[in-house]
Amino acid sequence: MNCRFSVSHLLGYLVLMFISTNSLSMVEAAKQTKPNIVFILADDLGYRELGSFGQQLIRTPNLDKLASQGMRLTQHYCGNAVCAPSRCVLMTAKHPGYAIVRSNKGTPPEGQWPIPDSEITLAEVLQQQGYVSGAFGKWGLGGPESSGRPLKQGFNRFFGYNCQSHAHSYYPSYLWSDEKHVELKNNPPVPGHASLAKDADPADPKSYNQFKGQDYAPDRINAQALEFIRQHKNEPFFLYYPTVIPHVALHVPDEELKPYLQLGWNDPPFTRSKGYGYTPHFTPRAAYAAMITRMDRYVGNILNLLDELELADNTIVVFSSDNGTTHLEQEVDYLFFKSVGELRGLKGSLYEGGVRVPTLVRWPGHVQKGSSSDYISGFEDWMPTLLDLIGKADAVPKNIDGISIAPTLLGRKQTERPFLYREFTGYGGQQTIRVGDWKAVRQNLRKVRGKVKINTELYNIAEDISEKNNVADKHPEIVARLEKLMKQQHIPSDVFPLKAID
Repeated sequence: MNCRFSVSHLLGYLVLMFISTNSLSMVEAAKQTKPNIVFILADDLGYRELGSFGQQLIRTPNLDKLASQGMRLTQHYCGNAVCAPSRCVLMTAKHPGYAIVRSNKGTPPEGQWPIPDSEITLAEVLQQQGYVSGAFGKWGLGGPESSGRPLKQGFNRFFGYNCQSHAHSYYPSYLWSDEKHVELKNNPPVPGHASLAKDADPADPKSYNQFKGQDYAPDRINAQALEFIRQHKNEPFFLYYPTVIPHVALHVPDEELKPYLQLGWNDPPFTRSKGYGYTPHFTPRAAYAAMITRMDRYVGNILNLLDELELADNTIVVFSSDNGTTHLEQEVDYLFFKSVGELRGLKGSLYEGGVRVPTLVRWPGHVQKGSSSDYISGFEDWMPTLLDLIGKADAVPKNIDGISIAPTLLGRKQTERPFLYREFTGYGGQQTIRVGDWKAVRQNLRKVRGKVKINTELYNIAEDISEKNNVADKHPEIVARLEKLMKQQHIPSDVFPLKAID
């Protein structure tokens, strides 16, 4: 009797254990269907400015570790050649020929040309799937009173700079917390554009003290991003972290400079002697490198917190840049750092150096460690890709231009994309399209039609990554095909016209 009683209890216990274990498995499975998403966007970071992409002088240990834990995308293209239109492509999944914002355009007193209510953003589609969403850093897609402000575009929380111009200073007088000002009372503030005092000695390091503040805005932004993760650790979250670094001005705390000042780079001061550019700095090379290393530390803070909270395995982390390295050579010595390596072009250009950006993806157990892919992809792909990865591919809006690159990220074969299209009304007006290894480029499209001869350049990127050899004359049939595609992918915009083709 006692034996039978013990056996029955044992059987009951085993049944309960099975149910309990099975329930836990289902809970874990449920969690895996909704992984957290962290999307980190650097500002003006060049293709070769991370160690994992070939950088030799600038230290990026946390991002290099991230690369070793996931996949490098070696042919990934940002949305456009400058800030606002690139971010518009990322948020709306529409390429620049159909997107609302196609260049930087300020809307005084603060903000940039807004995306309207009718646009469906990445944050909105994730919100509809049960995600709480937060943006921390630089917005640039609509002023504080516009339809484009973050809290009107799917974000539950916002902290940072609304306006790109305001973000030129890292020591501002205020930042935005949701839709309220947060004063940074310890800052003078420091302007983003200013010159040395008329009587200042450019050879004296003390002459540059006026461009140093006390309250470093990126520290505040990083702290708020970390707090967002802590607050929402028990529910699916989307953290969009568009850091302002390394966009000039060259503002960085002095302690970050020390490791680079010891290297003896013979760094000539940037004095802004001609009144052009951002604020002067006594050691610009050291400052630029230090800013990127500071950004790397902020990324490390986020990754470490994910580990601490045991969220890393259930979090998709993406790192990329909004465009290539700035062309302001006196401030950012891109030749010294080999910022875009062998690529042609810089920020503002639709050649490879302006739009091909270093991109990393980590999702433990799903994306292979230490892997890389040369699959051609772009910012418009992130909305369908992330929805696909969380098991909600059916929620992808119908009128977007991106494709899911989830198969590539998960190590599966993927058919070649039909094309990748870019246009940019800034810097004279440009248009480009890539189909396989072929890339067509056009320039000077803001000039009135008939007053400019439209020349289409053609490059084979596989054979000529530096875009040195225009082979348009040798392949007229390919040029004609790509010109037809470019025409199909461009809808005229009254706000951002390309007069030569509109």
